[in-house]
Amino acid sequence: GISGWGEQLPDGHGKGIGFARYKNKGAWCAVVAQVEAESRVKVANLWIAVDVGLVINPDGVINQIEGGALQSTSWTTKEQVRFSKGRVISNNWEDYSILKFSEVPLVQTEIISRPSLPTLGAGEASIGPTGAAIANALASAIGVRVRNMPLTPENIIAGMDA
Repeated sequence: GISGWGEQLPDGHGKGIGFARYKNKGAWCAVVAQVEAESRVKVANLWIAVDVGLVINPDGVINQIEGGALQSTSWTTKEQVRFSKGRVISNNWEDYSILKFSEVPLVQTEIISRPSLPTLGAGEASIGPTGAAIANALASAIGVRVRNMPLTPENIIAGMDA
């Protein structure tokens, strides 16, 4: 496959997969993520396969799916509202971390064309599978299943202690 699934990776690197059908009636989407887990989780690559039935606008499908995957990557690895004494303290962009352009993984998307079926729409089909693929890749890389997001160093250490 396009992701090289099954190839040997260096220590601290892992691949994971996530798969879902959007809202149980929309597009089908599978994501393979490759991460490097050293001082933090770095998502190096995302490979995505999406089935939206009849494809009307292939560029639009790819843009929607890849945009959702990058948003999910940011949520999964960085974004977190912080609180102190019951109040939100991450109320500006300096205090609320998001994925930087320099952290954007390489993304390759393949559309599974099924013109005999009705169009399903792309929607946000890649968001759930991307987060799952990243978390599964991290578990493969470090041998620990981290259950609290975002997958920051603090949450990873807490997961190791659990």
